[in-house]
Amino acid sequence: MLMIRLQRIGRKNEAHFRVVLTDSKNSTKSGKFQEILGFYNPKSGEVKFDADRVKHWISVGAQPSDTVKNFLIHQKIVEGKKKNVLPRKSPTKARKDLKKA
Repeated sequence: MLMIRLQRIGRKNEAHFRVVLTDSKNSTKSGKFQEILGFYNPKSGEVKFDADRVKHWISVGAQPSDTVKNFLIHQKIVEGKKKNVLPRKSPTKARKDLKKA
């Protein structure tokens, strides 16, 4: 399955991200991708997409990651509802073997 996801580039402590089209089986750090569809610079907050290509790949069946989908909705390239991509924190459970009687 084809995915549209972020790929981290840039130096240590200076993150930049490419928006790439890749197979879902490839890891994000493998460097294997089919097409660059845009970029995201978190320091300046700049986000840029090639809207025509993104729409084409979504119509062919590519699935955007949750974060990319939120960017696409914010820039009005796709319609929909944003997803919460923050990690869910669950309370720590006390293990029975560590409890003192």
